[in-house]
Amino acid sequence: MSTQAPSAVVTGIGVAAPNGLGTEDFWAATLQGRSGIRAVERFDTSGYPARLGGELPDFDPAEHLPGRLIPQTDRMTQIALTAAAWAMDDCRLAEDTYDTDEMGVATSSSFGGFEFGQRELDKLWSEGPEHVSVYMSFAWFYAVNTGQISIRQDLRGPAGVVVADQAGGLDALAQARRSIRKGSRLIVSGGVDSSFCPYGWVSRMSDGGLSPGADPDSAYLPFDERASGYVPGEGGSILVVEDADTARARGAHVYGEIAGYSATFDAAAHRGGVPGLRRAVQNALRDAGEPAEQIGVVFADGSGDLAQDEAEAAVIREVFGPGRVPVTIPKTMTGRMSSGAAPTDLACALLAMRERLIPPTINVRPGSAPGLDLVIDRPRPWEPRAALVIARGRGGFNSAMVLRPARA
Repeated sequence: MSTQAPSAVVTGIGVAAPNGLGTEDFWAATLQGRSGIRAVERFDTSGYPARLGGELPDFDPAEHLPGRLIPQTDRMTQIALTAAAWAMDDCRLAEDTYDTDEMGVATSSSFGGFEFGQRELDKLWSEGPEHVSVYMSFAWFYAVNTGQISIRQDLRGPAGVVVADQAGGLDALAQARRSIRKGSRLIVSGGVDSSFCPYGWVSRMSDGGLSPGADPDSAYLPFDERASGYVPGEGGSILVVEDADTARARGAHVYGEIAGYSATFDAAAHRGGVPGLRRAVQNALRDAGEPAEQIGVVFADGSGDLAQDEAEAAVIREVFGPGRVPVTIPKTMTGRMSSGAAPTDLACALLAMRERLIPPTINVRPGSAPGLDLVIDRPRPWEPRAALVIARGRGGFNSAMVLRPARA
């Protein structure tokens, strides 16, 4: 009997991003280098030092969800439910293929339902407790996307939520992979965030990382000496992860395999801690059984902070060799979508394998990152191989995930 752990593969993708609603619209915009970063319109940012963001274009929850759900849910949950439905449609799962308790949910959230929470707190202070929505009891919570997706899609198996800022998006997919290895057949996983409200904006400003730039073409420039911080984005991606054998047995289209993963944490330097990003990358490669020379592209985290970007660039140079692997940061077109960013990079990597095109980084100048082979301004043809996605979260979280192309 084989003791090899079951393989986890991605069979469905649902993307809701600032430069495209729906996977194919997003992918077309990304290949064209079309940005979704612009002046924020969801609230008045005139009193704030940062005024740009990646907002979802024309997202109307009434077009995607039953009317009864809308007053119960925050915008992030409305986006997550929509992306999850798209992913489930994409995986083309016939009814009764799996028992409901063989299917579960694992998502990530960085903020929870901030916009819903702020609105109800405003009512509490200005109108009194009797005017606060009963749905406040759960609509603000970090785990609400997992719960609502589980209910809406009738998924009664393992459920969980991970909170680790941008790194959490990869951690959620890793939890999905673990559930598959333990016997689940299908896990809906990924991350979506939306906190474009004063409460969310001030929370983002707390670490001083937001770019004050007023020009959408130059406000977020990872790996560029002109970098002045990051631009936030809303949205993200939900993926369907299945057991490889049962997915192929049912004739599912397989985008690729989650082949390797690792997470580390940067302990405080004054307590003798050392950065853990390099260890996360090396352990993910080891977990996948892939030598560094077999990685065909790196989707970098790209924080927009000069010191953090140089630290990430140093890890890529050390692990892969200077200029030895193409590096791209398509989130330059969306802003950093918190827990939604890394799952969207995973979606990009899987679509890149399908189309044999590495998506570009935009706005960054050629030669900005010595020793890195940045894919800039236009897609690059490639022969698909394994891809590495890197994600880091505020507070010292590091995660890395390796994807492999689907077997023929």
